[in-house]
Amino acid sequence: MKDAIIATLPELGEINDDELREKVIAVWVEALNKKEWKIETLKRMPFTLLVADVKISFIEHVRTVCRMCIAMEKELNEMYGDRVNLNHDHLVAGALLADVGKIYEYDDEDGKFVKSEHGKYLRHPFSGVGLSFRHDLPDEVMHIIAVHSKEGEGFQRTAEAIIFHHADFTDFEIIGG
Repeated sequence: MKDAIIATLPELGEINDDELREKVIAVWVEALNKKEWKIETLKRMPFTLLVADVKISFIEHVRTVCRMCIAMEKELNEMYGDRVNLNHDHLVAGALLADVGKIYEYDDEDGKFVKSEHGKYLRHPFSGVGLSFRHDLPDEVMHIIAVHSKEGEGFQRTAEAIIFHHADFTDFEIIGG
């Protein structure tokens, strides 16, 4: 499973800290194993159930938003230099894990994705933080996961969380909304 995750999410290679990268991978492995899903399931899964007939897969969304975050960070660093202080590894780890909880939030019923029983009670930011906490991810990464969606409204977001939040909603509103 680990090799399949690495092959599917090449952006993992953007995480310079080997220990952090391994923890991110471990979260994905646990989530997939718990649901007894394969990577192919994630490639078929729509990135949202909030919009009918979404043509963008969950994996495409995760990768695209992560890459948007990296591009935004690059531009901010090029333009502002040391006047902006961003943690690249935390940004990428958070971007790759922000939606991992959707694995618990959704069920695959004969190829049709629906809200799971778990998802009726807990949205993916909560499940994602829970999974990440089990694997000792840094608080800064769990913060990105926790506040990236409507659950984070009214909460003071870090710079990395702001970047992710806007990249995520940009993708959602252009592709899904």
